[in-house]
Amino acid sequence: MAAVVFPDAAALVCTYVREQLVARGMPVPVGTHVPNPRPPRFVRIERIGGPRLDLVTDRPRLDVHCWGASEEDAHDLAQVVRALLLAIPGWRGAAAYAVAEVGGPNTLPDPTSGQDRVALAVEIELRGKSLA
Repeated sequence: MAAVVFPDAAALVCTYVREQLVARGMPVPVGTHVPNPRPPRFVRIERIGGPRLDLVTDRPRLDVHCWGASEEDAHDLAQVVRALLLAIPGWRGAAAYAVAEVGGPNTLPDPTSGQDRVALAVEIELRGKSLA
């Protein structure tokens, strides 16, 4: 069996979402951790599992949390991020074959800060590269 490595799915998707938001005039912080200090709007993307499907395909499951200044703001940001995620196949920054929504947007106020937040989850099929 050949040795195949896969990209850091959370980092790759953070880069994609950040670039796409900026291109739409929405310079919202996007990363894998909650920023400190906490801005009024931001997106956190975290890999929470997902299997390797075959020799060259990984299917990471990603939790996506969108914080906003209000429930409506968090909802609107989540809807834009959701649309962008569903459009990732074909993005030149990654060999993304497919994306599936496995958890639609839901209101999930942040228990630590009380800030409004909307969460969703996706699985993205990514192609790996030979280690050789």
